[in-house]
Amino acid sequence: MSIDVQEAIKAIREMLPIIDPEEDYLTIVAAEEKIAASEAKRKKELDEIHGNLKSLTRLLESARVSSTRPTSVPSAEAHASALNELDRNRLALAKAISDAEGLVASREAELTALKEESRRLEQYDPAAEHEKELDGTALRLQLYKGMGFEPIIDKDKNISKMLVRSQSGDIHTVDFTTGKTDLEYTQLLWKLASS
Repeated sequence: MSIDVQEAIKAIREMLPIIDPEEDYLTIVAAEEKIAASEAKRKKELDEIHGNLKSLTRLLESARVSSTRPTSVPSAEAHASALNELDRNRLALAKAISDAEGLVASREAELTALKEESRRLEQYDPAAEHEKELDGTALRLQLYKGMGFEPIIDKDKNISKMLVRSQSGDIHTVDFTTGKTDLEYTQLLWKLASS
């Protein structure tokens, strides 16, 4: 089925009064203006929606931040742990206070005993004690011998030597006329006694 060219030309000529290029141009311009207006309106709405989305996003973020626990506030587990630690500290302090009170009570008892000893010493009679002490000299000599020390007295009744019996059973002699200090003699005596 081929279209005859002549018929097509005839049909176009018949349509010429119907086709008005100026009217079509105005229709196209109006359509383009409508499309541009619609596009501008859509862009404006899109910008508004985008602005609303940004503001809602900020609002969501601030709500999220306000609903989360601040870093300065400990977590529930950390809070419970801190409370347990404080309880342990409180119990340790209570025990320390109780121990300190016990120590104070014992010190008060010791103070009372020392006051009693002080009172007894204030009532002490040296003359009467000296008489008892004269009898005590023999006792002291006996104690020294029991510890392994036996003094040797010279003709002037001074102790010039000391016989020392060591723990092993050996007997040593310490001469006090060698010019050593009392401390050196004491250290030597104890050294020999413990050998």
